[in-house]
Amino acid sequence: MKRVLIITYYWPPSGGSGVQRWLKFSKYLPEFGWQPVIYTPSNPELPARDESLLAEIPVQAEILEQPITEPYAFYRKWMGKSGKQPVVNPIVSREKKSWKEKFPLFVRANVFVPDPRILWVKPSISYLKEYLREYPVDAIVSTGPPHSMHLIARGIKKEFPWIPWIADFRDPWTRIFYFKHLPMLPGVLQRHRRMEASVLKLADEVVVVSQQMQQEFQQILTQRKGNPEKVNLITNGYDDADFVGQDNPFDGGFHVIHTGLLSEDGNPESCWEALGARYRMDPDFRRKLRITLIGKTDAAVLQSISKNGLDAALNNLGYLPHNLIAAYQRNASLLLLPLRKEPEAKGILTGKFFEYLAAGRPILAFGPEDGDVASILQETQAGKIFDWNARESISKALHELFLAHQNGTPAPWKGKAELIQKYSRKELTARMVELLEWE
Repeated sequence: MKRVLIITYYWPPSGGSGVQRWLKFSKYLPEFGWQPVIYTPSNPELPARDESLLAEIPVQAEILEQPITEPYAFYRKWMGKSGKQPVVNPIVSREKKSWKEKFPLFVRANVFVPDPRILWVKPSISYLKEYLREYPVDAIVSTGPPHSMHLIARGIKKEFPWIPWIADFRDPWTRIFYFKHLPMLPGVLQRHRRMEASVLKLADEVVVVSQQMQQEFQQILTQRKGNPEKVNLITNGYDDADFVGQDNPFDGGFHVIHTGLLSEDGNPESCWEALGARYRMDPDFRRKLRITLIGKTDAAVLQSISKNGLDAALNNLGYLPHNLIAAYQRNASLLLLPLRKEPEAKGILTGKFFEYLAAGRPILAFGPEDGDVASILQETQAGKIFDWNARESISKALHELFLAHQNGTPAPWKGKAELIQKYSRKELTARMVELLEWE
């Protein structure tokens, strides 16, 4: 087998969204003749723990682990949190921050550039240089965020320039939605931009997950006299194996489901209002409505649900192992997909979205009606997307879905399988292998 070194911060038993992309690529790479060699921290900050994901690691994978020094222990002590509480990104909260919250955010923005994993870069370069001299590889992949992973790969590339390097971006760097909220001093933004440009120019190939990101990185490379044609689009996707043998966890109710992180700036208030209005006026709807939230849900979202009188219909399950979630997705009456109330949401294509597509259930999305999600929903005929304040249109869509549920007729706009198949993880791995075999 050929060997590919994959530099990733997130790896099982880490749960959450960041681990899925390269866990799934690694799962299928051996079928295409590539052995994944995973380089990852031995003691990372876990957003969630999911032991079920360990079963997805292929037997051919070689795992390299090295300790990482992170500032989160100091952050917890400063904020009076226990050592076991996961650190939630404080940047995205819209609540007014106290000076005690602002100070670590200021340090994060101006000292730990590009991110708090920067302290792992130099020791990782030293370790991997020694490793690669004894155990060569045929290609290198770095995946971020955190974008410090790209800086590790950049250091290795300078030492081993003949090894092809793919820089994979699951999210943007300087154009990610929360970047503008960082309290950066003058000059720090320019440091970020120089780092970003150097990674884009030095990498042999760049991979992004959305058309919006592809256009943005091509623009950066054009401005910096780089090659914009090396920016490739390989979206996130779904794994067919996740949807095999899943039992139906539901009764005959009308099940509105959301899986994954549901943040304050992604709170679909108009949807809760539309559901609440129907819930109050329609006794049959009230008997059948079930709202199930799986994953971390912001308190502001729960307050909106309560405000609209929907507490009795709510089942807030919190985090579940990934292998249990597909059963909820594939048996939902409706899958909710709120993006973020940020202009950058036009280019957001999460892994969850593609799992929703694979579930074959109607998707109701909220966000930009001219973004990447809207384009794929239209292409696959799998759902509808509305502006955040389109209460009347949302009410009509909910009525249409509930009427089909009541009549026992097929759900409308649930997608065409033949149009969705190209987003399977195995199909996407084949496309990634084409880049790995670049010469």
